[in-house]
Amino acid sequence: MINTTKLVMASALSAGLLWVICSAIVVLFPHSTLQMTGHMIHVDLAQTTWTLTWTGFLVGLVGWVALAAITGASLAVIYNSLVGKEGHCD
Repeated sequence: MINTTKLVMASALSAGLLWVICSAIVVLFPHSTLQMTGHMIHVDLAQTTWTLTWTGFLVGLVGWVALAAITGASLAVIYNSLVGKEGHCD
């Protein structure tokens, strides 16, 4: 069995840390990160610029942390229900 609370916390903290690191890299290397993002999603972003405000940073941080927490909770519940069924004969 997976501890749901710990998986939720680990997921949320990981997503938050990745968001902070990603945002810092965007601020430090805006052209390179925009070019890399374009390659990753198969889009020409040459005429685009980043818009990273403190409000956007905080909204994104809260959004990604919440999404990761929900995903972690879902994974734990689904995993635990599947593991629980292993002890039963069909």
